[in-house]
Amino acid sequence: NRQLTMVRRDVLRRMVLIRRFEERLMERPDHGFQLLSSGEEAVAVGICDALAPSDQLLCSGRSIGPALARGVASAELMAEILGRVTGTNQGRGGRGHISQPSRGFFGAHSVVGGNLTIAAGAALAVQQADEGKVVMCLFGDGACGSGALHETMNVAALWRLPLVLVCNNNGLSVSTPTSDAIAAQPLSSLASPYGIPHETIDGMDVEAVSAAAARYAAHARSGAGPFFLECRSERFSSHSSSTRDTRSSTELEHLRERCPILVLEQRLLGEGQMTSDELAVLRRDVEMEIDCALESAEAAAWPIPEEALADIW
Repeated sequence: NRQLTMVRRDVLRRMVLIRRFEERLMERPDHGFQLLSSGEEAVAVGICDALAPSDQLLCSGRSIGPALARGVASAELMAEILGRVTGTNQGRGGRGHISQPSRGFFGAHSVVGGNLTIAAGAALAVQQADEGKVVMCLFGDGACGSGALHETMNVAALWRLPLVLVCNNNGLSVSTPTSDAIAAQPLSSLASPYGIPHETIDGMDVEAVSAAAARYAAHARSGAGPFFLECRSERFSSHSSSTRDTRSSTELEHLRERCPILVLEQRLLGEGQMTSDELAVLRRDVEMEIDCALESAEAAAWPIPEEALADIW
């Protein structure tokens, strides 16, 4: 099926774009403090494939992958991260506060668990508007220790909010293993006391994530209430650009064998839906897009200092 092949190629391209966008950004001396999505691209792209254009996605401060997956233009995102006025938020939000609701990206929230209660409010708003929309909230395993998650699940269950809670469980809260921080295993079982259906899946397989997210977005959209989806992924980089990775090089090398990009590449090549030459063209196309994003950002102006307090309430 030609249409399915094109869809799968687009999924691969978006994952490659996320990986290379972050790698190219980190090659610059002015990259700033970043939380990277390397290894977790399948979660971002997979869940966004389940969303309609009018739905809204909220994410944590690890926002570059989700923003690109949701359709935020790479040039606008690069400009925002580099602090230029052509950015999504005029260079004032940065990686921790990127937002573009017009593209269905309600925004990043740098406080751990800070997006959860906001997501419940956004879901209540779309429920009251009765337009068949869904809100999806992406957060890390560290947020599962926050009271905000339980408050959100309680309200979402009581009011049957059209909310899909997606936990991207990469197994580490900075450097603390999830099993040392959260008693509940799997993390999706936290939803049980609230009567919220839940599932834990392999977050390294983008097609598995996409299929699951589509099912549960449809569940929430139908009026059946919230759903809790846990995606188990691997983080290939350290927690942030300023933290030291506590894992050995051998362990990291082993983790990278599960790279979601390589998994899908091999699947497409093995099934004859893509050739090595077409893969090379895809990668060149991604590099050209990032070249343009960097050139556009570098050519843009800096924010005017006198407007530093604008849009602050």
